[in-house]
Amino acid sequence: MNRFSIATLIALTAALQLVIGCSSSESVTKQKTVDDVFGEAKKAYDNGEWLEAQSKFEVIKLQYPASQFADDAQYYLAEINFERGEYIMAAFNYNLVRRSYPSSEFVQRAMFKTGVCYDKISLPADRDQENTIKAIQAFSEFQTMYGRDSLAREASVRIHELRNRLAEKYWLIAEHYMNTKIRRAALIHLDAIIDEYADTKWLEPALVEKLRILIDQEKVDDARAAVSTYRRLVREPQMSADVDALEQQLP
Repeated sequence: MNRFSIATLIALTAALQLVIGCSSSESVTKQKTVDDVFGEAKKAYDNGEWLEAQSKFEVIKLQYPASQFADDAQYYLAEINFERGEYIMAAFNYNLVRRSYPSSEFVQRAMFKTGVCYDKISLPADRDQENTIKAIQAFSEFQTMYGRDSLAREASVRIHELRNRLAEKYWLIAEHYMNTKIRRAALIHLDAIIDEYADTKWLEPALVEKLRILIDQEKVDDARAAVSTYRRLVREPQMSADVDALEQQLP
């Protein structure tokens, strides 16, 4: 190899190394930090760009699981599910906040939103009440842990509404048995309302219907006990005239 060729080879090698070095340096310079990824994710979230935000929050969970933004990412993934109406998935992700990051600042809000998710998908009283029960459990747990929080009052209101729905479920079943003259079965479901849901609006009609059945069955002592229970438990009576009229039928 002549001198010119050797000089050319050396020059080309040096140039190649320079290009590789610059490329490597540029790659390092452009490599994103977790702060960068979170910033982009939060910006997309604030702009309502759910899919982009979701993918970036997932990156944080997968690639930076021990970072300071891991619990943020988990919470905002749940929030994205909630905003998109994916309430079952949202409840799952809210629960993950508590289980995976128990000391996170988002735990409190995530617990409340879990109840909201189940409340959103709770069905009318004549349908399955599994999610109604889950919502009550979530709100009750929130109250236990954060009884002094401003959201505790809202949790109480929601629990009361949900318990009314469960009581209505029993009432609808009892009503069916009353219409079909299967009084024993009707009494079982009326008693369920009286014993388990005395704080609901269905207590009064349940007691009145129970009293009617007992009078028809000529169970005088039980009927008198039902009248006594009515006057003891019903705080704002709307059907007292009915009860008075029924009581007058007793010997």
